[in-house]
Amino acid sequence: MTRDVVVAAAQMGPIAKADERGAVVDRLLALLREAAARGAGLVVFPELALTTFFPRWVIDDPEELDHYYESEMPGPDTKPLFDEALRLGIGFQLGYAELTSDGHRYNAAILVERDGRIVSTYRKVHVPGHEEPEDWRPFQHLERRYFEPGPEFAAHRAFGGIVASALCNDRRWPETYRVLGLQGVELVMIGYNTPIHYAPDPGQDHLAGFHNNLVMASGAYQNGTWVVGVAKGGEEEGVPSLAESQIIAPSGEVVARALTEGDEVIVAVCDLDRCNDYKTTVFDFARYRLPDRYHRITDQIGAELPPP
Repeated sequence: MTRDVVVAAAQMGPIAKADERGAVVDRLLALLREAAARGAGLVVFPELALTTFFPRWVIDDPEELDHYYESEMPGPDTKPLFDEALRLGIGFQLGYAELTSDGHRYNAAILVERDGRIVSTYRKVHVPGHEEPEDWRPFQHLERRYFEPGPEFAAHRAFGGIVASALCNDRRWPETYRVLGLQGVELVMIGYNTPIHYAPDPGQDHLAGFHNNLVMASGAYQNGTWVVGVAKGGEEEGVPSLAESQIIAPSGEVVARALTEGDEVIVAVCDLDRCNDYKTTVFDFARYRLPDRYHRITDQIGAELPPP
């Protein structure tokens, strides 16, 4: 007896600045239906899946800025997605910009069970980029201007296992996976928007795909968990973004990978019991972890060099 969850990574191609929400939701619906037709019980959509990646611009007009955020979920534009998922008996994770009732702005992802129940709303913890425009950049990355960091990484019981959400830059940080691993996570879902050009160090550009797999595969293996990474890729508003959506087993092996930079569904059967192959052996935390030796991880932020 296995605990199989058929997971679909619903990669998206570019969303133009002028695209209306309804048109974008129509694309999400098409991906959802394809995933359901291929037997998926859970569909993972990208980060900021309802709009173009707006942090690449300086936006001073509050009304224009608010246009990119959702103040309720589901709202009028997204309710058709919720309704269709419920009709199909399929769950999903959706990334979007969230404006809370008390004025907080988060880069968020909502997780919805197959019965339509909202399991969680995750707010991105590792917010990258910069707060003020920098003229030397060919395009801006102003996430820190438009979003505040979320409060925590939390795992939840859903889809027959222990699951969790993360977003984009979170995938680069080992702490993301380890905090979730310490909650017994068996499936981590990560939507991302990643420009291939990294302005602070262009020498890393050709490694974007390698680094993308490296961090997610390492997180999967070192914590005995499935990892699903889902991109919004292709050239969006003149900025080439990484695609390469993939589903990674607890072994660190890629079991499904997108072949295009556009709207594409990849599917894998994820046996959650495979996590125990690693959680009860080489990464048996209860037996092998020595947290009293790791105090620097929580006691300091920046590097402190040894004395000369």
